[in-house]
Amino acid sequence: MLQLLDNITHKDLRVITERGAAWGDDVMSAPVTPDEFRSLQADYPILFQPDGSGSFLPVALFGLEQGDNLFLSDNGWEAEYLPLSMQRMPFSIGIAGEELRIMVDMDSPRISRGAEGEALFLPQGGLTDHLEQVNSVLRTLHEGLQALPEFVQALTAHELLESFVLDVERPDGSHGRLEGFYMINEERLAALSADTIGLLHQADYLQPIYMAIASLSNLTKLIRRHLSRTA
Repeated sequence: MLQLLDNITHKDLRVITERGAAWGDDVMSAPVTPDEFRSLQADYPILFQPDGSGSFLPVALFGLEQGDNLFLSDNGWEAEYLPLSMQRMPFSIGIAGEELRIMVDMDSPRISRGAEGEALFLPQGGLTDHLEQVNSVLRTLHEGLQALPEFVQALTAHELLESFVLDVERPDGSHGRLEGFYMINEERLAALSADTIGLLHQADYLQPIYMAIASLSNLTKLIRRHLSRTA
């Protein structure tokens, strides 16, 4: 249940910041924005998923099966960078007129009313450092999502996205299959005219495009993680 966060109703609310399946992190992917691609590409494959409305949403891939996050271990999340859409949990953005408001999912396993977790409000009602950080994450994520449609439109206009299927043979002889995702076609990118490349560069799209391509080397690492878990 989403509620508008306020320092009266939620004055004693705390949020668990640990990482693990118990806190809702057992997902195979998460939405990301082009501004994150540089940070993401060191750990995750960056792919594109149809959004159901004829466009695409970039995602960071964490696993090869639904509910499987291969970056989770007993020590938490094993990667340097955590996507903003995961950092923000259990908060989201609400819009009242032109004002952005913080919403909180009261059904989230991260919600704590005991002593566990990070406080959101100071005793006198002000924001804690943690909530200030949440506010910053939500603002950055909102700005990234606002700019996303034009970036994706540029990719589709130049037919740079192609579907692919990944088959993985496990040690026991069974097979896993990853499908439903798209990646940037490097050959089509290389075939674009100098003028088109220039326009992509002027729009600040060229760097995230190359970061997404570079990230594809992480598919091999992800498969290796998957096989080590299923061995």
